[in-house]
Amino acid sequence: MAWSILAACVAVGQVDFDTDVVPVLTRAGCNSGACHGAAAGRGGLKLSLWGSDPAADYRQIVQEQRGRRVNLARPEKSLLILKPTWQVDHEGGERFSSDSPQARLLARWVAEGARRASLRRLAALDVLPEDATVASVPASLALRVVARFDDGTTREVTEQAVFTVGDPGSTEVDAQGQVRVLRPGRHVVLVRFLGEVRAVTILAPYAPQQPAAAVAARRTWIDNEIDQVLAAVGLTAAPAADAATLLRRVTLDLTGRLPKPSQVEAFLTDPRPLAVKYEALVQRLLESDEFDRYWSYKLASWLRVGQGPGDAQGAACWQAWLCQQVAARRPLDAMVRQMLQATGDSHTVGPANFHRQATDARQAAEYLSEVLLGIRLRCANCHDHPLDRWTQDDYHGLAAMLAGVDRGRMVALRPLGEVIHPATGLPAVPRVPRGPPLAEGRAPLDVLAEWVTAPDNPYFAACWVNRLWQALFGRGLVEPVDDLRATNPASHPRLLKRLADDFAAAGYDLRHTLGLLVRSAVYQRQSFLEASPTGDETFYPRALVRPLPAPVVLDMLQDALELDPLADAPPPSDVPAPAPSGEAEACIADAPQPRRRAIEQAWMPQAAAQLGPLLGCRQPRGCALWLDQPVWLDDLAVQLHWLNGRLLNEPLARRQHALARLARDPSDVDAFVREAYLRTLSRHPSSEDRAFWR
Repeated sequence: MAWSILAACVAVGQVDFDTDVVPVLTRAGCNSGACHGAAAGRGGLKLSLWGSDPAADYRQIVQEQRGRRVNLARPEKSLLILKPTWQVDHEGGERFSSDSPQARLLARWVAEGARRASLRRLAALDVLPEDATVASVPASLALRVVARFDDGTTREVTEQAVFTVGDPGSTEVDAQGQVRVLRPGRHVVLVRFLGEVRAVTILAPYAPQQPAAAVAARRTWIDNEIDQVLAAVGLTAAPAADAATLLRRVTLDLTGRLPKPSQVEAFLTDPRPLAVKYEALVQRLLESDEFDRYWSYKLASWLRVGQGPGDAQGAACWQAWLCQQVAARRPLDAMVRQMLQATGDSHTVGPANFHRQATDARQAAEYLSEVLLGIRLRCANCHDHPLDRWTQDDYHGLAAMLAGVDRGRMVALRPLGEVIHPATGLPAVPRVPRGPPLAEGRAPLDVLAEWVTAPDNPYFAACWVNRLWQALFGRGLVEPVDDLRATNPASHPRLLKRLADDFAAAGYDLRHTLGLLVRSAVYQRQSFLEASPTGDETFYPRALVRPLPAPVVLDMLQDALELDPLADAPPPSDVPAPAPSGEAEACIADAPQPRRRAIEQAWMPQAAAQLGPLLGCRQPRGCALWLDQPVWLDDLAVQLHWLNGRLLNEPLARRQHALARLARDPSDVDAFVREAYLRTLSRHPSSEDRAFWR
């Protein structure tokens, strides 16, 4: 048993509080969030969550309450032992028996003087295997956990580690690390020892593994990564979609617009091979003005433009600046550095609005870490993050870096500003997470800009390519997209790493990565309206059916019918025209007249309030602008609105749209149906379609 190994190991030396005693408390659940690890503690004893702060735990156990929790004269009578062994009343019940190795270890530590010698620190934690693929289900495998310390010693700690599973209905794990896989699919087991947490991914096949010859043809290294996993889990990739489907899909994804009927006809009648004309189409879309407008809208949604102080002019200026940056092919890292460093009048300096999305320094730290790096730092406000590496010092140090920002219309950096660290009651030391204190004479915003976009920051590139992947494939390689951490591993970690490296090597060029993704065979696969019986969407064997964002749906109506669904909505009275200045001027000057695209008005508070409920948009839980949420048609009220509501029916009633003009000649039903299909579904109607509409 591992406990006997531990006993033999400790027998030759002094018991170490940090690496011997704290793991006992963690394994027993004493410092969990439901027990003494809660923010307020329990029963007068407050321990750090999962033993993240051994120094504070030592003070609580040995020094607080006049040292009543340890009995140096009679170690076995220490409350530290009597409570968890339930020899005295204990709300948590029995955590281990009085004659257990845990109780004997604690008694020995007290007998040695209950000292905190800090003999060693955990340097690394290895879990074997790091990932695994089982042959069939049900299946069993054993995990082995090895700790490496900074004094050069190594110890197996399997029976001191804590194991949890993501889905208890699919996977089970016992206290000894024995895992039982019950269902096919992808499963995650979390392993915790001291302050380190590791995630083990286990793949269980849906069917026998596919031979190499059965794997779909690979066009890019993206397909190679995806298809290797498909083969391992016994799934077959769907065939490629037809030409009309690909034309409509990629045009919507790269420009947010429907292809025009003339473009559909030209593409479908082009005699060149599909791969050749598809490549030409992708290149044309990536170079288009519509790409600039659509992807500046996507960036605005991820940056939460419009969710700050409700300043419509500032939001307009920021989105116009984003559009100009995309049109100028400015690298994303350069854009982010400018936003972090920008100050001045937010009505004329678009990027300065970045600092106005939060109301105080703590909220600013959470906002920055989520939208720029895809990490959720907020859990480290009250205690060290239970599932990630971030500490309270990281959280409040980052907040202190932002404490001097004046977030009014005139964004400025004041010399004064501090954040009080709740654990010490003193001003937090300004620093970037996991970094040294801010050096004297350095500007905090400059240091933040360098840290966020540094080549060795593992989160920046991964965060943004994960968002691009989700936009094109319907789900991120990591879900949610703003929750990158070791305990929430990517479905395809090697692919995410390679995409991030490629994005950085290409100079953080959005067009490069988007072009790479839409050229993959994975992107070009067929989709199916019916749900997969195996729930295998994580492996991308087919293209997912994706609801479209509300502004894109409105633009599609405008494209298909040549009418403006927003024309009847009264213009927001509180939204002045943005004042063009500098870099913001280009996109504002080029705005289509007399109507603007819905994606260019999505940030308007009044427009969002009017249109969102009518389109079935739901408040987000993630990081997107709320009007960027998909249109959901599974709600009866929304369905009735689409059938009878004024948004669509009042413009249609005027009979000035494109199909109404065509319908004035009722003699050729087939021509009408053909035009309707080209305008809405971007394809020719089938013979069955024509027969139905006749």
